[in-house]
Amino acid sequence: MLARGETRTHDIAATVAAVPPPIHTISFAVAIFGSIATAPVQCARSPEPELAIDEEPGEALFGLAEQFRAQGNVEAQKSTLLYIVKRFPSSRFAARAKQDLEALGVTPPPSSTP
Repeated sequence: MLARGETRTHDIAATVAAVPPPIHTISFAVAIFGSIATAPVQCARSPEPELAIDEEPGEALFGLAEQFRAQGNVEAQKSTLLYIVKRFPSSRFAARAKQDLEALGVTPPPSSTP
């Protein structure tokens, strides 16, 4: 039993060690607040309809084939059209690609699913 006014040294040391110094607590709080304050804000917004791009891959590739045709690059056009037919056989642009290939004198491959 302890006499009046006596304290256990090891109890005080354990209590002091368990409480972080104020500077560490403040530094941690500032770091967390700074991280939150500088994080990018993600706001939901709807895109303007005239700027929205909503096309399927077959459509984009068919447009590319048309650009190759306009530039006179027939080999690139054929290659792109063949890729559409092979990779996206169920696309509405696959039928158009087959027509263009036939017009170029190329026999399109038979339809098969990827």
